[in-house]
Amino acid sequence: MEEIITTLESGKSEEKIKILESLASTNNFEIIKKMISCLDDPDIKVRGEAFSSLILNKNEISDLLIQNLNDSRKNVRGFVALVLANRNDSNAISKITHLLNDERSMVRSCALGALGHLKAKEVKDVIHNCISDSNLEVKKSALQAMIYLQDKISDEELSEISKDADSELEHLVVKLKKSGPEGI
Repeated sequence: MEEIITTLESGKSEEKIKILESLASTNNFEIIKKMISCLDDPDIKVRGEAFSSLILNKNEISDLLIQNLNDSRKNVRGFVALVLANRNDSNAISKITHLLNDERSMVRSCALGALGHLKAKEVKDVIHNCISDSNLEVKKSALQAMIYLQDKISDEELSEISKDADSELEHLVVKLKKSGPEGI
């Protein structure tokens, strides 16, 4: 166990990836904590393997994941929200919703993605409010979540969003108009 933890902390990327590939079924909380820390690794491949292993883990690790929604590292907060969503953990919805107020736009965007994936209708209004976020990527994530929830958008909101829209945002607006229960 110590060798695994040491490698995950300070090993080469290839070593970390190889170990993470073998840990998808671990129930050792110390190792799982290190796996969660790997979500903030400088190497995107290591982060991806940690992400996959945490999603595939069939053990009851939700409480540990939820605790890490408060981590000081933005990558851990954001990616843990997405891990929880991919594990279909609807018990995490209220905790993920708190991330919509995070100072980091990346975390807010991940939280919106997670809530949309979980089809969190109970927080539909909070998600809807995120379309006025100052960050364009967060607006896009909010619109995508609204599409998943089949939420509607008013003409005034549509006009406001379209002011600084890029082609991707415009595409999401069109998609949202088509997906709503009654359209606009």
